[in-house]
Amino acid sequence: MSPIFLQRLFRLFVLLVFQVLIFNQVHLLGYITPLVIGYMMVCFHRGTSRVDILLWGFIIGLIYDVFSNTAGMASASCTLIAMIQPSLLKIFTPRDAAENFTPTFQTLGFWSYVLYVLILMAVLHGTFYLLDAFTLVNWQLTLLSIAGGSVLSTLLIIFIELFVRPRK
Repeated sequence: MSPIFLQRLFRLFVLLVFQVLIFNQVHLLGYITPLVIGYMMVCFHRGTSRVDILLWGFIIGLIYDVFSNTAGMASASCTLIAMIQPSLLKIFTPRDAAENFTPTFQTLGFWSYVLYVLILMAVLHGTFYLLDAFTLVNWQLTLLSIAGGSVLSTLLIIFIELFVRPRK
């Protein structure tokens, strides 16, 4: 097995443990719950094949669905952000970047990285909470969940990134 695959498996295990045991219990204002499982999609480098990213996204979502009893909402959400991640990374990547370009604070710059993560988290939370509500009757609460969860997840991912890859 390649070291990248083992690193992804370890990251998946750690993120899912923290998500299921800790972050699923956080409900700010009763509606805002972070989904940091999207951090796996943020970390894929530029040269990763689209099939690999889609498989990882679906598997991450499926495992989360099993442990959180969310009936496919996380699978659909993670697969969607896995689908748009390569195109979004292409927008933020410098033209002369290597094929194994990995999005980090150092490679993208702080604000570009934050915007990249925020867009992915907004799509993840938007899909997840719209599938959860499946109606727009309480659209204010759904919008609060999407916006609050996106911002909170982005902040948590920034802290995770600072912890995992400290600035030099």
